Amino acid sequence: MKKLLVLLFLVPLFSFQSKAQKFAYVDSEYILDNMTEYRDAQDILDKLSLDWQKEIELKFAAIDKMYKDYQAEAVLLPEDIKKKRQDDIVAKEKEAKDLQKKRFGKDGDLFKKRKELVKPIQDKVYNAIEDMANAGGYAIIFDKSGSLTMIYANSKYDKSDEVLDKLGYKPGAIKSKNEKSDKSDKTDKNEKNNREEKGDGKE
Repeated sequence: MKKLLVLLFLVPLFSFQSKAQKFAYVDSEYILDNMTEYRDAQDILDKLSLDWQKEIELKFAAIDKMYKDYQAEAVLLPEDIKKKRQDDIVAKEKEAKDLQKKRFGKDGDLFKKRKELVKPIQDKVYNAIEDMANAGGYAIIFDKSGSLTMIYANSKYDKSDEVLDKLGYKPGAIKSKNEKSDKSDKTDKNEKNNREEKGDGKE
């Protein structure tokens, strides 16, 4: 949900001038994570997903009880009643599966709600990137968190904070995954060294 399409701004299209073209990249996941409206949208989607999942689980639990009750009583039931109970169970199971598909299937309620809440935010980010690219004269803007594989990226070409600033958000409110990972690794190493030092002291 967080990944935008790789953003390619070719100016002019399929035209290669002799002078060097300007390139930059953004991390759309980092940008979205720093937008309160995106986090609010995610909270709404998470709550809806949880509520709908509970709704479906209750239906399947009721079906399971119907089936167990039927099994316990089947020996004593007339054939016509048995047939009716079986049909009721099958109908309820189909109803639950249809609801599950309606809520979580392709083009289902969750998909539609996500599109309703998230797409305007993604469009807003895309427009901000486009404005920045045009203003800065960039030929191509890559999306680091998209499907494009970036083996190496010099951070001086990262324009994510510039996009956030253009959107009216304070850059760096939420650190990028790489920064978190680096910080975590350093903390783990420091803790390990401290434990080793304490252990040596005890000996």
